[in-house]
Amino acid sequence: MRETSAGDASGMQWFKSSYSSGSEGDSCVEIATAPGATHVRDSKNLPGPQLTFGDDAWTRFVPYAAGR
Repeated sequence: MRETSAGDASGMQWFKSSYSSGSEGDSCVEIATAPGATHVRDSKNLPGPQLTFGDDAWTRFVPYAAGR
């Protein structure tokens, strides 16, 4: 379901869904998990800005996003 992505100096393991294989295969968000947080970035802009969600916020967000 997930594949890892390189290109980050922080050493985090980034993942994106295997479902993101359209004509623009890199057009996806990626996530990396750390204790107490989930980090999110745009796979087209690896060094760009990242969002960080606490565990509670991420747990509430995922079902909401999946329903869209």
